[in-house]
Amino acid sequence: MQRMRPLRLSSLRRTRTGHRLSLPRWLRLPGGRRRARAALLGTALAAAARGWPVVPGAYGVPGLLGSCSCGDPCCPSPGAHPHDPPLLAASTDARMVAWWWGERSPESSVLVATGRTVCAVSLPAQAGARAMEYFRLHGVPVGPVLATPTRFVLLVAPYSLDELGELLAEQPWVPGSLRYHGPDGFLVLPPSRTGTGPVRWLRPPVEDRPMLPQISTLLGALIAASTAPSDGSRLAF
Repeated sequence: MQRMRPLRLSSLRRTRTGHRLSLPRWLRLPGGRRRARAALLGTALAAAARGWPVVPGAYGVPGLLGSCSCGDPCCPSPGAHPHDPPLLAASTDARMVAWWWGERSPESSVLVATGRTVCAVSLPAQAGARAMEYFRLHGVPVGPVLATPTRFVLLVAPYSLDELGELLAEQPWVPGSLRYHGPDGFLVLPPSRTGTGPVRWLRPPVEDRPMLPQISTLLGALIAASTAPSDGSRLAF
C-alpha cells in the first residue's frame, strides 16, 4: 500500500485554480497533533480535487461520556457520521474545504457524500478478502478500496437507487450483510479517527480521477463471497 504524501505548505497557499489559501493557526502546534491535522486537511483537499464532495463529520474522542464528538453517549457510529454541518453541505470548493479543516474543525473526520460523483458497496471483511482475491485471479478491474476493522468498502461509479434496485431484483438472493453507499450516503476516509477503529486504504486512489467500476461488474462476486464458506469454494462460479 502506498504511503500518503506529506502535506506541503505550498499546497495550502495556492490551489490548482490559483486561489490563495490562508495558513491555519494549528500549523504552529507541535508534533503529532500538527501532523494528524495536516493529514486530515490533505485528505479532504485531495478528495475535493477529484470531484468528491466532502464535509467534516464527527470524530472519535476518549472519555467516560462516550466515544464520539457529537456528545451522544449511546452514539451507534462514533466518529463516523455527519454532524455539523449536515451532509447536504458537502463541497468540492477548495477554499471552503481549507476553512473547514484549517480553521473550523481541524480534527473532524473526512466524509465523502456519495451519489453525485462516487458511490460504494461494502461487505464484511472476511467476505471482502475472498472477493478481492477472486477479482485478482480473474482480472476484474477494481477501483479504490477502503478497509475498516470489520468491513471492506469498494468505491464504484455513481448509481441511482432505481438502477441498484433493478440489479438486485435480477439476483436470486441478496445477503443482508451487503451495504450500499449511494445517493444521500457517505464514506469515511482515512486517516479519520473513529470510535470503532482505524480506517485505511486497502487500494488507495493513485490518480487525480481514479477508475471507478460499475457496480454491475462486481455485484455477483460480492454476493457470492458473502455467502461462501470460509474456504471460498463457492466463489468459483
